[in-house]
Amino acid sequence: MDQSLTESHRGSVVVEEAEIIANASKEGGQFILRLKAPEIAARAAPGQFVHIRVSDERPMRRPISIMCTHPDNGGTLDLLVKTVGEGTRTLAARQRGESLNIMGPIGRPFDLGDESKRYICIGGGVGIPPMIFAAQHLKGNANLVVFAGSEVPFPFALRPSGYLLPGVGGNAILGITSLEEWGVSSRLASNADLYGCFEGNVSDLAASYLAALNEDEHARSVILACGPHPMLRAVAKVARSFGISAQLCLEEHMACGIGGCAGCVVKTIENGKEHYRRVCVDGPVFPADILPAYAS
Repeated sequence: MDQSLTESHRGSVVVEEAEIIANASKEGGQFILRLKAPEIAARAAPGQFVHIRVSDERPMRRPISIMCTHPDNGGTLDLLVKTVGEGTRTLAARQRGESLNIMGPIGRPFDLGDESKRYICIGGGVGIPPMIFAAQHLKGNANLVVFAGSEVPFPFALRPSGYLLPGVGGNAILGITSLEEWGVSSRLASNADLYGCFEGNVSDLAASYLAALNEDEHARSVILACGPHPMLRAVAKVARSFGISAQLCLEEHMACGIGGCAGCVVKTIENGKEHYRRVCVDGPVFPADILPAYAS
């Protein structure tokens, strides 16, 4: 794994003029874009992102995680975006039939190669999409569960989950409909008093689930997580407390997005040596145990 961090994934990156197939507005300043980008949809893996030029007037691109792909249905991909500034407001106003210049897929994806593992996917806010993409990739071939947290209404169709999860009860009854249809169990967490959700942080919801599993089940479990830094630190702490390996997909501000500017570096400790790795191409997925920023 240490050596692999020096490998480049830029050889798979393409640039496409992606047609906007749909732009669905959601509560909480969120919206879901469906873009027709056949080459990127065919190449993308969970944890990777696209770099979008939101308009000709705003040349600086915005990195957006890929939520799911449909390579055999017109070559489309879905993105969840939250409006936080002028760039994302511009993107939210783009209309069906218009095109966006996008670059991707970029970055190191999750390592999902061992289907004997139990994958515990934990996403917060706009960090939920990589978890949905991982579930799409693993469905039918691996044991997995998705925990999602949000402080605004979830931008997905929800329904009571048809799956019982050990350690999870009380108000946590809803799951994400698309995951349920894939045969994937999921539960939701929020501090915003949202109906059907665990009351608290998504890391605490995952910890309740893990506490109900035995040591053998811990030994074959892997945590995948994406979300804001405080959430990732809490998830890394949960992983350490149960002796479970974790892969963290980091959210960072980016300029070039392809490793040239080194504006998104993060410190790692690999084989006792300090390195500064670029989140865009050396990540965004890193093993939690090499990231000192998430070690406490």
